[in-house]
Amino acid sequence: MIINTFRLFRLLGALSICLAAAAAASAGTRSAPIVLAEPNAPVLDGLWKGQLKVPGGQLEVIFRFQKLTGGEYFCALDVPLQKVSRMNVKAEVKGDTVRLFAEEAATRFVGLLSTDGKQMVGTWQSPGFKAPMVLTFSPVLAMNAKNVRLTPPYREEEATFSNLTVNARLNGMLTVPAGPGPFPAVVLLSDSGPQDRDGTVGDFAPLGLLADFLTRRGVAVLRFDDRGVGKSGGTPATTTADLVSDAQAGLNYLRTRPEIDLAHLGLVGHGEGGNVALLAAAQPLPPAFVVALAAFGLPGREIVVQQQATTLRTLGTEPAQIEAATKRQQAMLEIIRQTTDNAQAQAIVANMLKQNNAAIDNATAQSSAAEMTSTRYRYFLAFNPVERLVAVNCPVLLLNGTSDLTINADANLNALKGGLSKNKTLTVKKLAGVNHLFQPDPTRWPVVNGQPQPNFSPEAQETIREWIMEQAKK
Repeated sequence: MIINTFRLFRLLGALSICLAAAAAASAGTRSAPIVLAEPNAPVLDGLWKGQLKVPGGQLEVIFRFQKLTGGEYFCALDVPLQKVSRMNVKAEVKGDTVRLFAEEAATRFVGLLSTDGKQMVGTWQSPGFKAPMVLTFSPVLAMNAKNVRLTPPYREEEATFSNLTVNARLNGMLTVPAGPGPFPAVVLLSDSGPQDRDGTVGDFAPLGLLADFLTRRGVAVLRFDDRGVGKSGGTPATTTADLVSDAQAGLNYLRTRPEIDLAHLGLVGHGEGGNVALLAAAQPLPPAFVVALAAFGLPGREIVVQQQATTLRTLGTEPAQIEAATKRQQAMLEIIRQTTDNAQAQAIVANMLKQNNAAIDNATAQSSAAEMTSTRYRYFLAFNPVERLVAVNCPVLLLNGTSDLTINADANLNALKGGLSKNKTLTVKKLAGVNHLFQPDPTRWPVVNGQPQPNFSPEAQETIREWIMEQAKK
């Protein structure tokens, strides 16, 4: 009953509202929802967790606020029981009032901060449902804090390097295996949206886990905070192509290190990071190899439509309803593509959003329409990730999970294989039961303190390690 109730909330929203923000965040436009903080605004950076009472039980709801170096906040929603991860949230903070809106699920939360800044007491509202909810603040622990892990059997070093193309100073962590080296090495590239060096989503840090696994087994790893996140400066990137220079800066930094085997220096990218890695491999001074984890191969406009259809299909929606929702989505995207006058495009899209869902107010419709007609979103819709792949000559490993609800494994792998058809060193593999975060099926999660805890798929880790070591022998 719990699952069906929350799925109904998402279904109602998805049938009536275009998945613009969520598709942009998960598929590569970096159009992250940004919360503008007032001069005396409260500190929200961290996790805000609450229990939502629904018919038949309750759901844990987590809002994640991540402060950027410019003072703004990135906000996302997780509902672990429903496998909802990093759903975009538009947020507004005025005084002690916090308003949160998850467009994909047509869900709102309005709450008042307590005087100590540790709770938000308010109301959760979805189509046909309204309930009180209290959110409690929980800080995000650093992955390298001494109180959460033992000293690893390898060297760790804070790494700082510059991307002169955009005049940004990037900061991260270099981990080097024990011994003199030189070692094969990789730069890890994060998925879409502002990400820290560990690719943290809620309490799960896939890039941190992968870096630890590889370094323990002989591979040096550089991972870094995205621009404007953590200790990295600069303004968050807005397009996939814009991120290529960050990857190149990371490679050049490793080329200065004596511990690194310069002939076996590669890129490992997750989600959008996989596309960034492939684009970098088509440029001068390419990496020696590329591992793309759940990269997308379809054009952006197809990704948006496919993601909505996949979401509705997963929720058990009738085929006729999926077809109707798809047609509305396609019509809206075509308006954006054909209407170059931005003011006119925004007016049309806002009107379409309101007609599709009468519950949307004018301000929300206008804000969504402005985002969907922005330069970065137009870029994403027109971006074809396979166009430049003919120039990729280095070995490539494409790895996807069959349980990925964000990037359909078959459709996107087939597109990437087509773009890399002339590459004679291409390896493609699908992992059964693995999701977009590269977590295995929950039945294979380890039990910690009596509770199942998600882990990075052991099969995926070993596949990546084995393939990298094969390249290091060449």
